[in-house]
Amino acid sequence: MNKSLKHILSIISIALVINFAGHYLYKRFDLTADKRYTLSPTTVSIVNKIDKPVYVDIYLEGNFPGEFKKLQSETLQLLEEFKAYNNQIIVNFKNPLEDQTNQEAQKLVARGLTPVNITVDDKGKKTETMVFPWAEVTCNNKTTKVALLKNMMGVSAAEKVVSSVQHLEYGFANAINTVITAKQKKIAMLKGNGETDDIFIADFIKAVKENYFIGTFTLDSVAKNPTKTLEYLKKYDLAIISKPTQTFNDEEKQVLDQFIIHGGKTLWMVDAVNIEMDSLYNATGAAMAFPRDLGLNDMFFKYGIRIKPDLIKDVMATPIALATGEEGSGTQYNQYPWFYSPMIYPLENKNKSKTNPIVSNLDALKFEFTNPIELLKNPIHKTVLLQSSPASKAVGTPIEINLNMAAERPNQAEFKDMGNIPVAVLLEGKFNSVYQNRVLPFEQSNFTPQGLQNKMIVISDGDIMKNQLDKNYQPMELGFDKWTNQFYANKEFLLNCVNYLLDDKGLINIRNKEVAIPILDTEKVYQNYTTYQLITVGLPLVLLLIFGVVFTYTRKLKYQKR
Repeated sequence: MNKSLKHILSIISIALVINFAGHYLYKRFDLTADKRYTLSPTTVSIVNKIDKPVYVDIYLEGNFPGEFKKLQSETLQLLEEFKAYNNQIIVNFKNPLEDQTNQEAQKLVARGLTPVNITVDDKGKKTETMVFPWAEVTCNNKTTKVALLKNMMGVSAAEKVVSSVQHLEYGFANAINTVITAKQKKIAMLKGNGETDDIFIADFIKAVKENYFIGTFTLDSVAKNPTKTLEYLKKYDLAIISKPTQTFNDEEKQVLDQFIIHGGKTLWMVDAVNIEMDSLYNATGAAMAFPRDLGLNDMFFKYGIRIKPDLIKDVMATPIALATGEEGSGTQYNQYPWFYSPMIYPLENKNKSKTNPIVSNLDALKFEFTNPIELLKNPIHKTVLLQSSPASKAVGTPIEINLNMAAERPNQAEFKDMGNIPVAVLLEGKFNSVYQNRVLPFEQSNFTPQGLQNKMIVISDGDIMKNQLDKNYQPMELGFDKWTNQFYANKEFLLNCVNYLLDDKGLINIRNKEVAIPILDTEKVYQNYTTYQLITVGLPLVLLLIFGVVFTYTRKLKYQKR
């Protein structure tokens, strides 16, 4: 009896010591091969800064297929890791469809949390169901949304889930950082040279405003006081130039140049050819495409690139919808590939860890009348972010563009050894001023010929940021094409560009995380359904029965001997 009591007391003492030590010593072990539950140092830093309750509402709740149950469980597991570092994170799963009146679902749709219709295939029997793959993160009356399911074209639901799981840590870390951190950095949307109207970039501005201050900055004041204009522009961290259509004069170029030299980041979206899709919708269905001189060639040449006044024709094209048949009730809209609107897939390195985070885990983008970017030799480091497909070529201008070209079938031979043309380039390094060793357009006492380490992104398509308008002339989500009901990754790419140019915490680098989730072969499962059912259900029962018989027999032998 004394020996048993000592044994029990020893066990209790050890348990108390382990629990006491565990209160002060914290360690979790991630035994997964891809370390999917190991949070990055950036995420841990953000989570540790939380000092007030952060509420995470997950609307992925209900009866849906296995792929979405996997997304649900992976989301829960990841948030459990977040909570392990800070118990101020409170997670709630909600089912917006359990209300028969659908009032909750309507409220979510009004807030921009649109549902997706999915097909449930149960051994050949297909049914439609609705899912809200969204989450909302709230702190201090500030709320932001997180998309749990990525929009991807031409892939199965299971493949979408795999890509979405890779995006979860970045999505929640960015959302938490948004609601707990006050805005600090400032973005200037440059105006004064015929840039895109605000209504066509409204969705992008709305998305950027969650993390940064953003405002309009016009260069018209350069004519009156260029020095003062430059000093005001220096107060911004990033300048965005979206599709200018009017030539920059030398004074304006000096202001932009010195903004860059003094550390200002820039995101350029430039068209070197004058042609619009709207100009084709006329009686002839044709328009002339001719070079557009913005006066920026010497600046870009100094920084290490050249945007050629050519158009890229790409067999890997996005579709356009054209009316066919007789006018009136006989009119039908059919989709045709439009070779002057390339479908650009991100350029990913074979070694995923070396892929630039701007384009990591990104789906296809839609470009329109884009131009080739030529990389020049200079000390600036250049990273090609996006390029055309191998079956593409540059077409010189001026040239007539006609909608009848949509019916053409390309000759593969004309695209041979001509593709992979850069259309988006990241430039990093110490930029030299375009006015180095030149006469200055205006007197500047603090003119600097060479700057410190800096970076900029140049995209040879001014329409990449352009959102469409609905029938009430309200902005639609950037990347959505209402004519073909296709969703492209333009918005995600541009937000990644902004985050990369302005992010000092390395939050954007979380996007490079790779998660390997095995996908079931549904056809193989259906063919061997009974076999797999016997293995997963019957085999455990047989093993349990064998264990019970052996245990009972050995126990009987043990007590019979006594």
